[in-house]
Amino acid sequence: MRQLPQLSAIRSEKARRRLLDFTVHTFHLYRPEPVHQVIAAQLDRVVAGQLHRLMIFAPPQHGKSELVSVRLPAFWLARRPDDPVILTSYAASLAYIKSRQARGVVESIEFAALFPKIATDPASRAVDRWQLKPPLRGSLLAAGVGGPVTGHGAMLAIIDDPFENWEQAHSETVRNTVWDWYRGTLRTRVWEHGAIILIMTRWHEDDLAGRLLADQPGEWHVLRLPALAETQRERDLQHERMNLPLGQPDPLGRQPGEPLSPGRFSQAALAKLQIDVGPIVWNAEYQAAPRAPEGNRFKRNWFPLLDAAPAQVVARVRYWDKAAGKQASAKRSAGVRMAKLVDGRYLIEHVVSGQWDTYERRQVMLQTAQMDGAAVPVHIEQEPGSSGLDSVRDEIRLLEGFPVFPDRPTGEKDVRLEPFAAQAGAGNILLLRGPWNGLYIDEMLAIPGGAYRDQADATAGAFNKLVTLSAGTGRSVVIPPQDLLDEYDNDNNNW
Repeated sequence: MRQLPQLSAIRSEKARRRLLDFTVHTFHLYRPEPVHQVIAAQLDRVVAGQLHRLMIFAPPQHGKSELVSVRLPAFWLARRPDDPVILTSYAASLAYIKSRQARGVVESIEFAALFPKIATDPASRAVDRWQLKPPLRGSLLAAGVGGPVTGHGAMLAIIDDPFENWEQAHSETVRNTVWDWYRGTLRTRVWEHGAIILIMTRWHEDDLAGRLLADQPGEWHVLRLPALAETQRERDLQHERMNLPLGQPDPLGRQPGEPLSPGRFSQAALAKLQIDVGPIVWNAEYQAAPRAPEGNRFKRNWFPLLDAAPAQVVARVRYWDKAAGKQASAKRSAGVRMAKLVDGRYLIEHVVSGQWDTYERRQVMLQTAQMDGAAVPVHIEQEPGSSGLDSVRDEIRLLEGFPVFPDRPTGEKDVRLEPFAAQAGAGNILLLRGPWNGLYIDEMLAIPGGAYRDQADATAGAFNKLVTLSAGTGRSVVIPPQDLLDEYDNDNNNW
């Protein structure tokens, strides 16, 4: 029979108070590296009640699940024995495996040496739900994503990889199902002041993490751990795409190109993996920076960058494609300013886009018009119906003093974009260098399968207006007086 390990008082105290020391004590073969110290430090903050929303993005096979889904539940119940845990994964069978392992930790002699008063209830040891011995109220409920957790509350919910594979994550139906399950089931079971940990390999820009970051900006602490360290410029570019704060250094203080866990994957091994899996999978799974796959309509080399705009242009417009709503499932709004150059090419000078509510969007539109100046006509897409007319009327009033025109586009979106695509393919489209370039190009490359196309729709509107204006068929009109707003001919798109 195994004997209780003899520990020094200092080692015992550390193992009772810090997850990494607890893990080393209960798992003798565990060899932590700096990355595991960084992860465990954030998990300690969760246990202490200092952090309530945590995302961890790390490559496959780097030891993240051992810490989060096996050792943390046992450590949590030792430190907070009256606070239940919900443990989920893409499949119930995987959640059950982690549950069984966590239960084994609580029932180990190593655990008993640290926390002799805490044990599982012999009458409640089922792998899908086991409890601590009364009078303690702590328990662990294990379930698959989409599985039943109703009737059970928790102070800690762990989501360990909500998607099984690439195919699932790239299915919009599956992504919507996971999102609905999170909002309608899991989130409702977490008590006030409870914590949620999402640990996952990133597969898609619109996966659960992507939607939460869009829907709840600033509410989640994100620990993003790319397999190979990036330059600060690369890191800021990725964070801008994910709606994360800029200027954050590598969490481990690595130099560009250094591996995340050299004891598991050397730099050479990762370099070979990068070649084997290709850039799309590498960026998503290993660098935790998913980007939409390049579609079949636009190519990256169709968007060369200019450092400075030419002095003379034939015509210039700003076109707005509108949406209202800050929830992750909402469309985005975008305003594209485009100019036709004297040599016949087109220059995209500036793009602003985001998920804003109606008030925020209108403030952005006003600030943008003030930046552009009264010499730049503003065209605003008018949605069908009376609500679309009311909305555009309000924006015309808001932009008093600027040349503002409603636009009722007809036909399919892809058809309206086709003239611009033809010019891009012929090398007649240029982009003025700016911080918006990356997001804009990524969205265009993802057509037709990307999560968003607001910038593309605004681009089509701006290009088609410029073609009309430069052909001499555009009309110079002044903003109608406020008392004439009701005389707008909605059917013929005319005043």
